[in-house]
Amino acid sequence: MKTVRDNILITRSDYEKLRPLVDGGRAFNGSDAQSVGRLAQELDRAEIVESDAMPGDVITMNSRATLKDLDSGELKEYRLIFPTQGRQGNDVSILAPIGTAMLGYRVGDVIEWQVPRGIRRLEVVEVLYQPEAQGASIEG
Repeated sequence: MKTVRDNILITRSDYEKLRPLVDGGRAFNGSDAQSVGRLAQELDRAEIVESDAMPGDVITMNSRATLKDLDSGELKEYRLIFPTQGRQGNDVSILAPIGTAMLGYRVGDVIEWQVPRGIRRLEVVEVLYQPEAQGASIEG
């Protein structure tokens, strides 16, 4: 569950790469199926924009962003990746709950989502890298 925004911004390119993952999600089971379902909900409420029209402070696929845990005050950097990409360091898949929650949010937004111990709240502090802002195109 997210707060602050009724809709999120997604590039057409990211949408076109993520939609088949969701549409093919019937093949998943268990927690993966739930993750695909949450991603489908996010895509359904997304405002799709062309890459060159994407504001630089929005988290897109392959973006690196600093998030602040509003309960602990801890700052952590994440890079949002496609499930087919190899994970390294602080990479988080779009199918992970935090990954799905990050997509389309921008600096100053607060992300809320349910975890086993309750609600987790993170504020988007900074987008350190966004491919669209750099003119990059990364395949997923």
